Amino acid sequence: MPSDNSSDKRFVYREFGNGHDNSPALERPTVELPPQQQNLKVQATRKGRKGKTVTVISGFQSKPETLADLVKQLKTQCGTGGTLKENEIEIQGDHKQKIVEILTKLGYKAKISGG
Repeated sequence: MPSDNSSDKRFVYREFGNGHDNSPALERPTVELPPQQQNLKVQATRKGRKGKTVTVISGFQSKPETLADLVKQLKTQCGTGGTLKENEIEIQGDHKQKIVEILTKLGYKAKISGG
């Protein structure tokens, strides 16, 4: 018989804990380094993307808010879409040269990686 009481939750399986939210304890602190101290790799890849080329920028040591602003700026200047995934920025299309130029103007140490 279903009840409307929200505190009456039934769990079939729970691996850890007793229902307390431990996400702040599990979150890793990210160290915000200035752009001059970050070594970024820029490469174009098609792996796992159904043949579509994307430019991946990795090596960031910044907070997600900073990266979100950078993604927005890169998407605008490249005139294409993009996203932020696991501290890596993905920009649709092959824009290696343009992105390296933009990042060096912003003070980052960026170089093209791969073929």
